[in-house]
Amino acid sequence: MDMTAFFKLSCGLYVITTVDGGRGVGCVVNTVTQVTAEPARVMVAVNKDNFTAGAVQRAGRFAVSVLTESASMELIGRFGFRSSRDEDKFEGLKTVEFRALPCPAEQVNAVLVCQVEQTVDAGSHLLFIARVEDAQSLSAEPSMTYGYYHQVKKGLTPPKASSYQAPEQAPAQAAARWRCSVCGYIYEGETLPEGFRCPVCKQGAEVFQKI
Repeated sequence: MDMTAFFKLSCGLYVITTVDGGRGVGCVVNTVTQVTAEPARVMVAVNKDNFTAGAVQRAGRFAVSVLTESASMELIGRFGFRSSRDEDKFEGLKTVEFRALPCPAEQVNAVLVCQVEQTVDAGSHLLFIARVEDAQSLSAEPSMTYGYYHQVKKGLTPPKASSYQAPEQAPAQAAARWRCSVCGYIYEGETLPEGFRCPVCKQGAEVFQKI
């Protein structure tokens, strides 16, 4: 089976956020789909291993922030390659609340606040079917598609994403470069500095591969 065929499916990049134990949590997903218009419903798939999946189950509510093409790899890395189980993803981030749910205040063009109506077990993922309580368009900037993320941003797929595929080893090049095997960040230099950590996903030098 040619798994790259799935890259042809049109989808975007979104930050799903909710509140758990009085703090904001969230993760990046690439599967948010409108299900019905009257009433307005959406479906989102979240990996069971993501802390956010359990938090959405407990809260029964979540917000969808639609990332723009200008969204930084730092923001994507913050929500896509780290875990709310281990750190506060909102620390130092400019945020805004919609219906008491925290959301990134920048690099998004729309927000939907949703109430979970049904949860479907899809194996590795939970599918949350939710009624949209409120929605707000924030800017006219184009939404980041998953294709744009791969082709222009040169980003990798988080291992817990529904479309994850193990990356192939890149061929050797003349210039010394190091690629993070977790998020795809490229460091240029003959050697990695002592104590180096990826600025996107915060992993150590041990996950970098010379390319």
